[in-house]
Amino acid sequence: MSGSGTGGNGRGQRSGGQRSGGQRSSGGSQRNAQGRERNRTSQRSFTENAPSQRTRRADPARLVAFEVLRAVASEDAYANLVLPARIRHHGLDKRDAGFATELSYGALRGQGTYDAVLARCVDRPLDQLDPAILDALRIGAHQLLAMRVPAHAALDQTVGLARAVIGAGPSALINAVLRKVSARTLDEWLEELLRDETDETTIASVRHAHPEWIVRALRQSLVAHGRPVTEITGLLEADNAAPVVNLVALPGLGNLDEALENGAIPGELVEDSALSSGGDLGKLASVREGSTRVQDAGSQLVARALAAVELQGSRKGEGGDDAVHAGSAGTGEGELWLDLCAGPGGKAALLGAIANQRGARLLANEPLPHRAKLVRQALSIVPDDVWEVRTGDGRELGSEQPETFDRILVDVPCSGLGALRRRPESRWRRSPKDLADLGPLQRDLLKSALAAVRPGGVVAYVTCSPHPAETTAVVSDALRKRDDLELLDAGAVLDNVSLTGHLEAGHEGTAQLWPHLHATDAMFLALIRKKS
Repeated sequence: MSGSGTGGNGRGQRSGGQRSGGQRSSGGSQRNAQGRERNRTSQRSFTENAPSQRTRRADPARLVAFEVLRAVASEDAYANLVLPARIRHHGLDKRDAGFATELSYGALRGQGTYDAVLARCVDRPLDQLDPAILDALRIGAHQLLAMRVPAHAALDQTVGLARAVIGAGPSALINAVLRKVSARTLDEWLEELLRDETDETTIASVRHAHPEWIVRALRQSLVAHGRPVTEITGLLEADNAAPVVNLVALPGLGNLDEALENGAIPGELVEDSALSSGGDLGKLASVREGSTRVQDAGSQLVARALAAVELQGSRKGEGGDDAVHAGSAGTGEGELWLDLCAGPGGKAALLGAIANQRGARLLANEPLPHRAKLVRQALSIVPDDVWEVRTGDGRELGSEQPETFDRILVDVPCSGLGALRRRPESRWRRSPKDLADLGPLQRDLLKSALAAVRPGGVVAYVTCSPHPAETTAVVSDALRKRDDLELLDAGAVLDNVSLTGHLEAGHEGTAQLWPHLHATDAMFLALIRKKS
């Protein structure tokens, strides 16, 4: 687990001075109320001070982190949605917002490792602790073991947070436990925890804060996509690194000038992209209006790949005339595109902007009404004669509109194993059962898309997971059941739409991006053409 994070120096620190019950003499000794002299050569830490001198209020940045962890645990909330709202609610400046972000995400990512440490320092099973106390302990552990926060400040401020929001009694327990945690560095704790362990999966799980089943799943994923299993350490480390915020300017509708003027740098992987160090991007007018969006570079690449892939033949237009489409004519005029699983709308907005440039139209389908609303909001910057949002089951579109669409994006619901770095809580929520439960839905959605695409058209099957049960197995099943399909070279298409031109993402016709190789989410792409 990476030891990242700054912004803690000086937090909770106090200058040295008098202690309660005594005053300092010129020689550095102290006398108590009875006049007895106490010779001490060092000050005690603040968490050992008398109750009257302990911090009694919650530091706003730490309070934000605590509120995020509580919402994640008690409300099944997503940290990336809760955190910005809490930062705005407490009015944190850029420095404090950065501290709160690292503390929230770091405590969530490292939960498995920190819980293993805390289990050695608590006199009862962790599941018998009040959940709020456990969250406060995780926040303290992350500061002590993985951030550049002085130990006395981490202890004092975390105990102060507990006193303010949980109570004086629990704060004493938190103080005692965190003092034990602070007795060792993270490396020393890992050495202690793993001293007698020989199983490589268990060692990687504790060291890199991933559940054991995910370690095994990612090892299997590397091999399935032609990568050496020795890359597992780099992949786990990449999951624990704080991701850089990726931006995209919608083609023909926005530009990156404002973002670049505010500290972003041009992206090196895909056109019209930029990398931001963070901050409140909502302050940028281009972000507020939707012409510039936060979107992972991997998501940008797979959407552009679908828009760029060559089509074959033509389909009948209105009045029975042959309408030639982008594959052969290089335009896209009159094409019909479909985003089958469009919510919350990021890829739909990028496809809509490209469709607008090329004279195509986009249907964005989303089964859940509240997510369909988000898709409409995402597409609102695109001229409204270019797109339409349908609220309905994507599994029915293939039978309702057979052989209708030229290009179809099927970004199926998946385990999200490829986005663990951006969704720090998800690794502790998912289970192997999710892979089994999602498989039938993924197959049905791809089947519907293959029915809805016209002969000569292309379906892009996309997941934010590298696991073969969600990627190559689904595609292989679809190809095996029909003889009118062909698998295109997705790696070559990704190379063509990337700025580098050499991603080394392709394997046996499909393509897999990786956090440790491409600094993107682990997006999978298969391009399937229906033979004309």
